[in-house]
Amino acid sequence: MTRTVTANLAITLDGRYHGPAGPGDLGAIVPYAITDLGRDHLGRIHENATTALFGRRNAEGFLGFWPSIATNEEADPRDRAYAKWLADVEKVVLSTTLTESPWDRARVVNAPAADVVTELKASGSGEILVNSSVSVIKALLAANLLDRLYLLVTPEITGGGTRLFDDGLPATRWTVARHDTGALGETAVIYDRVR
Repeated sequence: MTRTVTANLAITLDGRYHGPAGPGDLGAIVPYAITDLGRDHLGRIHENATTALFGRRNAEGFLGFWPSIATNEEADPRDRAYAKWLADVEKVVLSTTLTESPWDRARVVNAPAADVVTELKASGSGEILVNSSVSVIKALLAANLLDRLYLLVTPEITGGGTRLFDDGLPATRWTVARHDTGALGETAVIYDRVR
């Protein structure tokens, strides 16, 4: 049985994963990611995942934030559960510059995302989660290797910033596996690839 490849990302209504000021411009994302709906959605993304796949920048960003959450008794229990999963899960970090892993239970691979995912799918069990690493998500969309998308869509239009879905992707069809709406108008949608 082949492994399912999933990806998680929060985007604005106009399809952007950050605002016009650059990657740190997350004002249209963060307020919705910390709602009950956002945190419940976070819990769903990792419940069947046994491998987390990251690009280098995202891995380093996660490493700077999540490890301290696992032991923070004041943190939301859903955040702590995710942080504990992240600490324990097998992690693969795609990088052309790192020579050693920045994380326990992680290995660095210098290879195209599509090649790494093809290799991961051929061995092991459980889902492979591309966890908010846009460069990896885009590469796997282009290679038609994603089976499930977990999207948190925020009810804001930023009018600038980088979009998730670039022109030139192969045409694909998806079906809604789950859809929830939060109190602030954010939506958590799970799309499954129709093959």
